Amino acid sequence: MEPLARSAGILLHPTSLPGLYGIGELGAEAHEFVRFLRDSGQKLWQILPLSPTGGDGSPYSSYSAFAGNPLLISTERLIDDGLVEKDVSRVPPGPVDYPAVISSKAKLLREAYGRAKPGKDFREFREEHRGWLEDYALYMALKGKNGGRPWTRWGGEISGREPGALKKARRELEEEVGFHEFVQHLFFEHWGDVKKAANEAEVEIIGDIPIFVSHDSADVWANQDLFFLDEKREPSVVAGVPPDYFSETGQLWGNPLYDWGRMREDGYAWWVARMRMALTLYDAVRVDHFRGFEAYWEIPADAETAKEGRWVKGPGDEVFQAFEKALGKLPIIAEDLGEITPEVEDLRDRLGLPGMKVLQFAFSGPDNGFLPHDYRDANWVVYTGTHDNDTTAGWWNSASPAERNFARRYLGRGFVSVWDFITLAHASVAARAVVPMQDLLELGAEHRMNTPGTTEGNWAWRLEETALTPELAERLRRLTETYGR
Repeated sequence: MEPLARSAGILLHPTSLPGLYGIGELGAEAHEFVRFLRDSGQKLWQILPLSPTGGDGSPYSSYSAFAGNPLLISTERLIDDGLVEKDVSRVPPGPVDYPAVISSKAKLLREAYGRAKPGKDFREFREEHRGWLEDYALYMALKGKNGGRPWTRWGGEISGREPGALKKARRELEEEVGFHEFVQHLFFEHWGDVKKAANEAEVEIIGDIPIFVSHDSADVWANQDLFFLDEKREPSVVAGVPPDYFSETGQLWGNPLYDWGRMREDGYAWWVARMRMALTLYDAVRVDHFRGFEAYWEIPADAETAKEGRWVKGPGDEVFQAFEKALGKLPIIAEDLGEITPEVEDLRDRLGLPGMKVLQFAFSGPDNGFLPHDYRDANWVVYTGTHDNDTTAGWWNSASPAERNFARRYLGRGFVSVWDFITLAHASVAARAVVPMQDLLELGAEHRMNTPGTTEGNWAWRLEETALTPELAERLRRLTETYGR
């Protein structure tokens, strides 16, 4: 991998953009944010997965690792293109109400499909993405027909993908399959325009690949032989992490685990296709839970807690060699947080991948590897916090007296502000510095994006319409220029 250029950027998922229709979309608000990035001297826009989400809004729990999120399709563009009526009801600014937005956007997209006259562009899109789109669109059509139930409860023939049953379903659900293909075409068109604008502004999009996928997804339904499933097609073993400082019982995620041996037989073709798609959507990719490629925590599916799991060796270098063989050198960032062993570090370093440094983890004492003086080289991406952290203001307010005192000594200041940590990230030797939008605005804990281990109130935060001021852009530009980013 080529050495990273020294640069800076902002972490903000598109759902958090302001706008008139209940959720951030890929319309004027996204293009306005690109202009803010340009005006503030930022070269990076880091986002979360763009995958379709359920009612909880989690981009890490999706119906597809390949498809785009229909909720992000621009209502404004649908109106401008004459696909929906102009009098679309507007939603007061505020956090995302996912069930309400899912309902309202579905009605708009149905109306758009009824008015659309798909032409050459749509046919070319469908052909280009046939490898995943056919299965995804049929999966979504079948899921709708079956009242939203998981694919294991659709009946033996269709759950087992018997050719006759699939052929019959495609024929009977042709119109519904066409709808889901049309929606994906809209998403890729709208996102493509946003990415093009970002790249023209010399802004690089950093995306995110969760290592695991949901059991109730087109991915598992269409590729059952690539996962450890039992005779009922349910996971026989599931993913998670062992007990640690934060949890006495560990975390039981429940995702099905890959049969890496089976994947090896075809050169990790599914993973190569997934990475190829990611590089269609993004300029660089953060690989979530990178340590799972070295070794992963395997938990029996009937276990009550993650304590009953065990470490199992992952594919290591092999899958990354498959990426390189098919796609060339890749711009990958290793999410190497959590319980990291020397073996994981060796894998990251052999591959030449930059890891992550999070300043909120740094202030336990002078021997903490997250402190900037200990980075040793530039092959890192430093963050004040991530989407899973509290905001820096919230973290500071709840930090222990020892952490606060050490941070004051480290920074050489009696009074410490959020911008001191932003400055520290920019001043570090790390090639890339990324700051969540909430930290640039010095927002408190009530504005955090996600609290791991909880299911309520996450993924809903949104930027206020007036937040992206010229004064903020100028302040950030000065800081970025001062530290050569």
